[in-house]
Amino acid sequence: MGAFDKSAIDKDARQYATRIRKGDVARYVLLPGDPARVDRIGTHLDDVTPVADSREFRTITGSYKGIPVSATSTGVGCPSASIAVEELTNAGATHFIRVGSTAALQPHIRTGDIVINTGVVRNDGTTRAYVPDTYPAIADHFLVHALIETARDLRSEAGFDLHIGLGACDDAFYAETPEWIERHSRLGLLNIEMESSAIFTVAQLRGVHAAMVCGVSGSLVVADFDYDRGEHGNQRLVAAWENAIAIALEAVLRYDTEYSAPLLA
Repeated sequence: MGAFDKSAIDKDARQYATRIRKGDVARYVLLPGDPARVDRIGTHLDDVTPVADSREFRTITGSYKGIPVSATSTGVGCPSASIAVEELTNAGATHFIRVGSTAALQPHIRTGDIVINTGVVRNDGTTRAYVPDTYPAIADHFLVHALIETARDLRSEAGFDLHIGLGACDDAFYAETPEWIERHSRLGLLNIEMESSAIFTVAQLRGVHAAMVCGVSGSLVVADFDYDRGEHGNQRLVAAWENAIAIALEAVLRYDTEYSAPLLA
């Protein structure tokens, strides 16, 4: 008897971790980390249907201005983010936009700003199980372009600052020493978060499309953090979440109407 081949799992079956199956999710899926932010995304959608709530993975499906859109939480870190993309792809999703929080690595980037990464440094362990260290984690060009153009359209009204470029993705939240932070800041990296490299890498390997837009939760290089999680919380970060969601959804609309098959099928 040979070893079990996970790639041969029936794609029509209910998926192991997320508990979704084909027909449950749309082509476009927003990927927050926190399950509570799936509910926040749901307030922007019409005809929302709860799909599954399993472990860290909460999934809903609705529509945005007539376009079917789903949202699935990934939990914290690359291991669970890779599972989400694998199983959502099995269920028929083809386009993923991470909508999350990120910490700034440059002094001019402040809490409440918006960051769109074109690619990230793979400081995680999960993607090393998929690809060699030289393999890049790059966002899909056309999804990134839609996010950037949408963010530029929205920023004057919403009042956020926008930053575009390379970031880093890390595994160990509490192991980021001052020396680590300074080294990555000197490299010109904009920000650090914990899921993007898995999302970008798995999407590339599975032949689907992924990008990311994040709200800045604070800075690792200047004193600009507010960890208050009480009734009012960090209002700048909450505003950034709302702005990132709006950018992602409007980018889906722009992408769906302006970029067509067969180039992006």
